[in-house]
Amino acid sequence: MQQTESLKKRKDFKTVYQKGKSLANKHLVMYIYSNGDTINRLGISVSKKVGNSVVRHRLTRLIKENYRLKENRIKFGFDIVIIGRVKASEATYKDIEKALMHLLERHHLLNENEK
Repeated sequence: MQQTESLKKRKDFKTVYQKGKSLANKHLVMYIYSNGDTINRLGISVSKKVGNSVVRHRLTRLIKENYRLKENRIKFGFDIVIIGRVKASEATYKDIEKALMHLLERHHLLNENEK
């Protein structure tokens, strides 16, 4: 991910949760908050409710890979937190791709010429 950094600190996650806007579908929840910078910062959170560590890590990899492939189509200057829901544990690559694109479109994060 060339234009995106990781969101790692707890206080950064809290800021996005408290001040950001959220939308959800059956697989993912996405919070966004404008960071006033020229890059995006991405945080991924998958709860233990979703499954064991293998399932959680698989879901994290699916989300990260789908984001990476769409990264050049996403507007810059946002902190983005993506949360995997329990239903996502059985989701395929295509399911996660559709869910991520749906949320990016609803948050108006896609560049106009890339929709």
